[in-house]
Amino acid sequence: MSDDSVALNKRRAFILATIVYEYIETAEPVGSHTLTQKYRLGVSAATIRNEMAELEAAGYLVQPHASAGRVPSDTGYRTYVDRLMEPVVLAVEDQRQIRNEFLAASRELGDLIENATKTLGRLTSSFAFAVTPAQQTAMFRHVQLIWFSDRAGLVIVVTALGVAAQRNFDVTRAVTADELTGLSNRFNATFGGKRFSEIQATAVREVVASCGLADELAEIVLGALAASVGDERTVVSSGTQHFLAQPEFHDLRKLRSILNMVEEQKALYDFVAEAMNTAGEAPVVKIGHELGDGDVSDCSVLAVPYRTSEDAIGMLALLGPRRMPYGKLLAILAGTANSLTDSLGQR
Repeated sequence: MSDDSVALNKRRAFILATIVYEYIETAEPVGSHTLTQKYRLGVSAATIRNEMAELEAAGYLVQPHASAGRVPSDTGYRTYVDRLMEPVVLAVEDQRQIRNEFLAASRELGDLIENATKTLGRLTSSFAFAVTPAQQTAMFRHVQLIWFSDRAGLVIVVTALGVAAQRNFDVTRAVTADELTGLSNRFNATFGGKRFSEIQATAVREVVASCGLADELAEIVLGALAASVGDERTVVSSGTQHFLAQPEFHDLRKLRSILNMVEEQKALYDFVAEAMNTAGEAPVVKIGHELGDGDVSDCSVLAVPYRTSEDAIGMLALLGPRRMPYGKLLAILAGTANSLTDSLGQR
C-alpha cells in the first residue's frame, strides 16, 4: 500500500514513471546513476537518491537487494498504469497485420477466436487467451431432429455461437422421418433469431401439439435447449512458449506453477469474470497480488471485451510478468479485440 502522506509531486511522478519504463526495458533494478546518466532530470544524483528513498518508503518502489537499485511495487505499477502512462497509438503496420489476419480467417466463431489469440500472442510475444460469451446470451439459430428409426433419433441445437447440444433420444410412440423434419422446420420458423431466454416451455409444447405429435417430443427438445444455455464458457489460448523468454520465469519451479495454472480454464476465466459479468467496456488491468497470492502474484493480466454479432460479451486477454509494456500491449489488445468484434458482426 502507498503512503498518501508522501505526495506524488511532479518530480517524484516523473522518477517513478522513468523507473517503471527503464525496468520494463531492461529487467534490471534501476539505480540513481542510471537515471542521472540517461535522463535529464535537472537535479543531482543525491536528490534523485533521496526521492527514490521517499518513493520506496511510500510503497511505490522496492529494493530487491541492499546494494541494488529499485524496482516498481504493485502500487508503483498501478499508479503508473492509472495516472502516469502515456496512451499508445497502435502502429499502422500492426493495424494492417491484424486486419489482414482476420480477412484471411474463417467466418466461424471458433476459428475467429482461435485466430485472434494466435495473432495477439504473435504480435505481443505474450501468452494470449480468450473467453467466449456464455451460451445463454446467444441467439437460437435452429434445431434439427434426425430420424434413426421409428422410435429413436438425434436432436441437435445450434446457436449463433455454434453447436450447443446434441443428444440421442428414444420415444414410446413411433414417428416418421418426415414428421421430425416438419417439426424441425416449425421450430425454426417460430424461434429462429430469438434469444434462449425468450423461448418459453409452453410455446415449445404448442409447436409440438400443432404438428400432431406426442408431448414427449416437446420434453426432448426442452431438455436439449436447457443443455444449450448453461453458463459454461470456453477458454482458448495461445503462446505458452513466450513464458520461456521472460527472466521472471527462469526459475523452473515458478514456471511449472504458472504453466499448471494456465492449463486450468477456470483460473484464466476467474481473472476476467468480474469484468464479463458487469459488461464493462473499459480495459481491465490486474497487477500482481490483485490476481491472488503465490506465483501468480508475479504476473499481470490485461483484458479487453469483444462482442459477437448477437452483442454477447467475451474477453480477449494477455497474461505475462508484471514487468510488461502496458501501454503498447493495451493498444495491440484493443486493436485485435476491435477486429474480432467487426469480424463476428459480419458473419
